[in-house]
Amino acid sequence: MQKKPDPVKIRTQAEAYYRDMDYYCSEAIVKVINDEFGLGYPDSVIKMASGFPIGMGGSGCTCGAVAGGIMALGMVFGRTRAKDEQVRQCMALSRELHDRFRETHGCLCCRILTKDTVLGSPVHMQQCIAFTGEVAEETAKIILRELDTPAGPDKKTRV
Repeated sequence: MQKKPDPVKIRTQAEAYYRDMDYYCSEAIVKVINDEFGLGYPDSVIKMASGFPIGMGGSGCTCGAVAGGIMALGMVFGRTRAKDEQVRQCMALSRELHDRFRETHGCLCCRILTKDTVLGSPVHMQQCIAFTGEVAEETAKIILRELDTPAGPDKKTRV
């Protein structure tokens, strides 16, 4: 990592990706975290996030922004070797992101979060753009905090 990423810039870029319809929530978050943290994954990694928008492929279940944030945390803190205990940190950070969103918004269910909006309406778009930016910024803050905490192997070398 050359320059410390700015969580506010990450939020703004994720929101722009969604607002401009370049990417949906989960895709925008994976893209911006990959780019701003210089993770080096090819853009094809965005494909993994493409099934999560509108609550898991349009089913209205888990918020796609949160799913994208969790995928981005996995890009930094996930494991690649069988039985690697690194998974415990990734799971704890994912739970933190999940719980923070739930505390702020009451749930993670897309259909409940958007129940008073019409899919694709300006109100719906603004709400989902805001969720995308919020989760992208929070994900970036978690990553930065963990990378700045000298505890555990590989923490500084993953990015």
